[in-house]
Amino acid sequence: MTDEEEPRLYVNRWGDTSDPAPGRRGSYRDICTCFDQTKPHPRARVGFHTERQDTSAPGWQHLLELVDEAAADGREEFRPLIELTPEERRQVITLPPSIARLTAVKHLVLYGSNLVRIPPEIGAMTSLEEFTPYTSYRLHWFPYEITRCRKLTCSTVSTRALFGNYKLRPPFPRLQPPPDSVADLDLENLDPRRWGATVIHSCSVCDRPLEQGGLQQMWISLRVATDVLPLLVSACSSACVAALPGSARNYIPFTPRGRPSRPADV
Repeated sequence: MTDEEEPRLYVNRWGDTSDPAPGRRGSYRDICTCFDQTKPHPRARVGFHTERQDTSAPGWQHLLELVDEAAADGREEFRPLIELTPEERRQVITLPPSIARLTAVKHLVLYGSNLVRIPPEIGAMTSLEEFTPYTSYRLHWFPYEITRCRKLTCSTVSTRALFGNYKLRPPFPRLQPPPDSVADLDLENLDPRRWGATVIHSCSVCDRPLEQGGLQQMWISLRVATDVLPLLVSACSSACVAALPGSARNYIPFTPRGRPSRPADV
């Protein structure tokens, strides 16, 4: 769903996680200043969120318990944020890799989250049909692995918050040049400012461990369920990059470095 439909959403249909004062003391989420989400600014420079998840935080520990419970009971709808206190919600900036165990979940609700990234393990949620990260204004991109959710047909995303969205055209963060080898990279402890994530285990395309290949990142905008999403690809080889589909119509194709390869067809 696009932001053109946002004014019709007068009732929070996804749980009581409304935040009357984002960014202020007592709020459960932080204000994002990566780019202006109300008007175009084509010359703006943007980057990745640099926060790392505090795995000792009570909110993170509580979330791990909720994922375990959902995996154990095989529930089809997962709304973790309504189970967290406002303070705990603010402490959660990503999801744990254990979401890969949520293979029965059909609807994932992350309404109004403080998330800055989604882990590639979301691709293992093979039953996912509906994805609702609506009003998660710090969530600007998604992992390419979400395309593995073949049953995903409905999404509710605040598109103005997305890199490269068609209304505001905010730029994408520049990506690192492909290293000659990943041998000198600690793939379990990456700098999110440079790589967008703190951990990259395997190729987004073929799922082969990166230790067996290289690391080439690129942006691609594809229709996923209801919305066109900016997806970050972490590929192991040029062959995997070549296997990627073309960008969605009217969205700019990108080279592996994140630079536009030609003007937008708009």
